Amino acid sequence: MNVKPNLDRSNRENIIYMVIMFIGGLALLYYNALAGIGFIAVSGVVFYLNLKNNESKKIEWMRYVENLSLNMDKIAKKAIRYLPIPMCVIEFNGKITMHNDKFSEIIGRDRLLDENIKDVVGEIDLTKVLNDENEMYSEIEYKDKRYSIVYRVIKNRTNSDVDYMMVLYWLDKTDYLNLKEKYINEKTVIGIIEVDGYEEVIKSADEENRPLITADIERVLSTFETESKAAMKRVSKDKFFLVMNREELKKIELDKFEILDKIRHIDHGNTLPVTISMGVGIDGETINDNFKMAVGALDLALGRGGDQVVVKTKDNFSFYGGKSKAVEKKTKVKSRLIGHALREIINQSEDVLIMGHRYPDMDAMGAAVGIYDLCKACGKESNIVLENLNDSIEIFAKKIKKDKYYKGIFINHETAIERCKEDTLVIVLDTHRPNFTECPKLLEISDKVVVIDHHRRGVEFISDAVLLFHEIYVSSTCEMVTELIQYMDENIKINKMTAEGLLAGINLDTKNFAFKTGVRTFEAASYLRKIGADTIEVKKLFNADISDFTTKAEIIQNTKIINNRICIGYTSSEIDNVNVIIAKAADELLNIRQVEASFVLGQKDGKVFISARSLGDINVHVMMEKLGGGGHIDIAGAQLKNVSLKKAYNMVHEIIEEFLEEDK
Repeated sequence: MNVKPNLDRSNRENIIYMVIMFIGGLALLYYNALAGIGFIAVSGVVFYLNLKNNESKKIEWMRYVENLSLNMDKIAKKAIRYLPIPMCVIEFNGKITMHNDKFSEIIGRDRLLDENIKDVVGEIDLTKVLNDENEMYSEIEYKDKRYSIVYRVIKNRTNSDVDYMMVLYWLDKTDYLNLKEKYINEKTVIGIIEVDGYEEVIKSADEENRPLITADIERVLSTFETESKAAMKRVSKDKFFLVMNREELKKIELDKFEILDKIRHIDHGNTLPVTISMGVGIDGETINDNFKMAVGALDLALGRGGDQVVVKTKDNFSFYGGKSKAVEKKTKVKSRLIGHALREIINQSEDVLIMGHRYPDMDAMGAAVGIYDLCKACGKESNIVLENLNDSIEIFAKKIKKDKYYKGIFINHETAIERCKEDTLVIVLDTHRPNFTECPKLLEISDKVVVIDHHRRGVEFISDAVLLFHEIYVSSTCEMVTELIQYMDENIKINKMTAEGLLAGINLDTKNFAFKTGVRTFEAASYLRKIGADTIEVKKLFNADISDFTTKAEIIQNTKIINNRICIGYTSSEIDNVNVIIAKAADELLNIRQVEASFVLGQKDGKVFISARSLGDINVHVMMEKLGGGGHIDIAGAQLKNVSLKKAYNMVHEIIEEFLEEDK
C-alpha cells in the first residue's frame, strides 16, 4: 500500500538541522577561521541538495496522485458500465447524462444520452424527489416487465457551483411479483350456497314438477362447479359447501356471478322464483377464518333479502345481485317463538328503554308505542327515548302526551343514559345499525339489546343482540310488533291509540298498502282494526300544511328524467320536515309513466337527505348503500354530512349513470 510521504515535516527538520550546523560553524569559525568557513560551505551545499531532493519527491508524488485519480475514474466508469443493475443518471428536467449497458438492454438501444427519460420509457414521476435527498421508490411497468425504481439525489460540484442530479436504479421485480400473484391466485376460497326459501319454492309448484326443480338446481350448480374448477358438496337439502381458488373467483366476479341469473331462470310452474344466496370468505389467515367469514357473508346476504352474493374479506365486503324481492313467509311460527322469548326477557328485566332510529317516522314511533303497551301489559314500566319531535311524528306524539295512559312515556338522551345499566333491556326498532339509533350510547352501556327490524341488512349492524327479529320481507316494523302482540299472549290488550299508531306505521311503509304488502300485512291491519284502530284518525296523522304542497311542487319542477326510466329532483328550501316532504315527492314521481325509480334530495341543519323509491325492478337499496344509506329494494334513503346539495345531487346522478351503464 502506498502512503503519501510527509514532505512538509522533512523540510522543517532540515531547517532545524541547518540552523544547528550554522551555529556550530560560527562556533568553529571563532576558534579556526578556515575550518569554520569550510564547514559552513559544506553545510550550505548539503542543505541545497536536500531541498532539491525534496522538490523532486514532491513532483513525483503529484504525478502518482494524478495517475491514481485517472485510474480510479476508469475503474468507476467500468464499474458503472458493467453494473449488473440497470442504472441511469438524469438531470431534474429528465435529460439522460449517463447510463450503463444494462439500462441500454432494457430499453433496447444504445444511444440514449441527452434524451429525455419520459420520451424513452413513457410517463414517470420525478417531482416527488425534487425536494428530498433521501432514497425514494416508485413502481413502473415497461415492456412487460415490472420495475421498482430507486431514486437518489446527488450533488455535482463544478468550481464554485453545485448541480443536483438524480441516479435511477431499476430493480426488476417481475419474477417476484409473478410469484406473489401466483401465490395469491392459488389461495383457498370458501363459499356457502343456500337456496332461498327452498321449502316455499318447492311447494309453489305442482307435485309432479317438484323433482324437476331440484334436478335443475343441482344441474346449474354442478355446471358452476365444473366451470369454476371448484369442489362442491351438498350438506343439506338447500345448502352447498364450495371450495375454489382465488383466480377462479376473480373470473366469476368479472361476470358478476352469472349463476344468480341462471338459477333465476328455472321455471317448472313454480309461482315463487328460484334464487340462491352465497357467502364467500377470502384472505383469512387460515381456512377456518375463511369459513367463518363465509358464514358471516351468507348471513348478510340472507339479511339483505337473498338472491345475491356477498364476498367478505377481513376488512371489506363486495355485493353482487340482489335483484329480487324477498319472498313473504306465510308461516307465523317464528313470530310466535320470538313473542314468547321477548315476553320472558321483558319479565326478567327491571327497566326497559325503547328507541327507534334518528328522525323517527311513524313506523318507528308506532312500533315503539306498541312495545311500550306490550311492556305495560306484562306489568313492566318502560320509556321511549326521544330527544326531539319532527313533523313525521309530531301529531301522533302530541296526542300521546295528552293521554294519561301514556304519562311520562318519553325521556330524553341525558335521562336515558343516567338510567341505563348493564342489565337494562334496550329494545331497538326499525333499524339494525348502531349509529342510526336514537341514542347509540345506550348500546355501549347495556348488555341486553333486542333488535326488531325489517330493513335489508347492511354491513354495519348490532351484532351482540340477545334477541334478533329481522325479517326483510315484512312490510314494516309495525307489522312485526303487531304479530308479536297478537301471538305473545291471548290475554294481552293494547290501547286504541297504540293500535292507530301501529296501523299508521303500516300505512306509511306500504304507501297505503300499495308496496311490499303481503297476506300477513292485511291480517295485521285487520287485527288492529278489530281492536279499535280508527282509519280516519290514522289518516289525520298524515295531514300536511300548504307549505308542504308548495315544496313538493318545487321538487316536481326541478325534476329531471334520465333515460326515460329514473327521475331525480331536489328542493333547495330548508324546512323542518324536509325529509318527510322529499319522501312523499319521491312516491309521487313514481306515478309518471315509464318511470321505474325516483330520487329526491333536500337539505336541513347542514345535512342532505335523499329519498329513493322504486317499482321493484331497480334496487335502490344497493344504490343508496354506496352513499352510506340503505333500506329496501324499493324504498331506501341516505343522509350526507358536510356535503353541499349540488355535490350530493351530482353524486346521486353519477350512481344513476353507473347503474344504467351496467344495466345495458
